[in-house]
Amino acid sequence: MPKHAQLRAILLADIGTTWPAHAAIPSERELAVLHGVSRATVREAVRQLMEEQKLYTVHGKGTFVAGERVQSQLHLASFTEDMRRRGMVATTLVLEAALAAPPLEARAALGLNEGERGWSIKRLRLANGTPMALETGWYSPRVADDLGQHDLTGSLYSLLDDRYGVRIDAAEQTVWAEIASDDISASLRISPHSPVLVFRRTSRADGQPIEYVTSWYRGDRYQVHMDLAAS
Repeated sequence: MPKHAQLRAILLADIGTTWPAHAAIPSERELAVLHGVSRATVREAVRQLMEEQKLYTVHGKGTFVAGERVQSQLHLASFTEDMRRRGMVATTLVLEAALAAPPLEARAALGLNEGERGWSIKRLRLANGTPMALETGWYSPRVADDLGQHDLTGSLYSLLDDRYGVRIDAAEQTVWAEIASDDISASLRISPHSPVLVFRRTSRADGQPIEYVTSWYRGDRYQVHMDLAAS
């Protein structure tokens, strides 16, 4: 067995035992000295574990142990509700909440007139303290005129229901993969140009468009499950 394969097996055994999820592993030099191998051997073993998504890097900080992926079925629920179902604690950092002129696609999705403003809300969503998604949404002021003046750290769907009597009951959603921009990478604390899953959703209540939101989820921490049936 090649030395890098032997070292990979040793490091894999340390993942989840010696090194818990999101713990930093020793440096390349330290691992080379500890196991009596070359740095090239360490580099190859770590590269393989990163490809297997057992490890991940944070630019300028080092290499860390990846946690288990959160699996979600595509269904109509807020991030807070989704994480709660999985026994995880959802927290939110509000990065922006302002009335502003929406871009053309958001204005069209919400059915707003030219010159009409909407609520721009940007939030970082965390699960058990780990950044999971960056979310940029536009919300119709016709049904929630003072939305940005309320606590936005919980479920917006619950806030819309409790405060405004607006219950989201339908949505259209598109999902794709892309490479994270520098801003998104920094927000999610992932390496530059890491893969992310992008969800774009237009949500409605009684047929009226309420929300137009784009969310970038970490590709190393999130996966989607779908049940398919022949039509």
